[in-house]
Amino acid sequence: MPLVSVVMPVYNSAVTLGAAVRSVLTQTHSDLELLVTDDQSSDGSMELLEEFARQDERVRPEAAPERGGAGRARNLAMERANGDYIAFLDSDDMWLPEKLERQLAFAATAQAPLTFTAYYKMDADHVGESSDFEPNGRIVPVQERVDYRAMLLQDHIGALTAMYDRTVLGTRLMPEMPKRQDYALWLSIMRDGFDAAGLPEPLAVYRAQRPGSLSSNKLSLIPYNWALYREHEQLSVPRSTRALAGAAWHSLRKRRI
Repeated sequence: MPLVSVVMPVYNSAVTLGAAVRSVLTQTHSDLELLVTDDQSSDGSMELLEEFARQDERVRPEAAPERGGAGRARNLAMERANGDYIAFLDSDDMWLPEKLERQLAFAATAQAPLTFTAYYKMDADHVGESSDFEPNGRIVPVQERVDYRAMLLQDHIGALTAMYDRTVLGTRLMPEMPKRQDYALWLSIMRDGFDAAGLPEPLAVYRAQRPGSLSSNKLSLIPYNWALYREHEQLSVPRSTRALAGAAWHSLRKRRI
């Protein structure tokens, strides 16, 4: 069975961290390592991770030497990876139990080194485990095939569902950007000529942020998206404008779910 390296950045996530970690450890595909980078938490997150590591050797936590944000935390984890595949999960989201098994089977025939799946949304204050999650109607769907041009117009990939084939792509790190590092990584892979394949089955659960929080305010992402298009992708002003309009429309559609 392929070994999957699961990358999880953590910062002051003690309230939701346990459910996120358990959703990885109870996967039906058990050949995995959970690489967690704690970004200098002050709420006991690291101590909780160390307890998980004592109970299950697949959990491999490490403290970041200094605060660096989610992108750098993910990169520190990826640099320690041994897996054939790299998969991503944030510390406030969850995977459903068959997520890796189903996605690995899909990846074996998808002819794309980057795959992703549909996912559910849940409220920020949701309490419970992935094993007892009741499917709801709040499903974020996927396109079955996405190329670079389509990806520029909107980010089709939920990071909590993304997985890439390290045997094909090598270790692909995220660029050092304040935000949108995951989007930049997908674009860099697809810019090299690879498509991404989407599995329409919802296999993960995304915790929607409370109204008014920084991450829920999509307008706050506009300057980061603009910098991504202009500086990282080196697009012209007209192409960047079209891409930004597409990203805004996509964000509005997802907020209605």
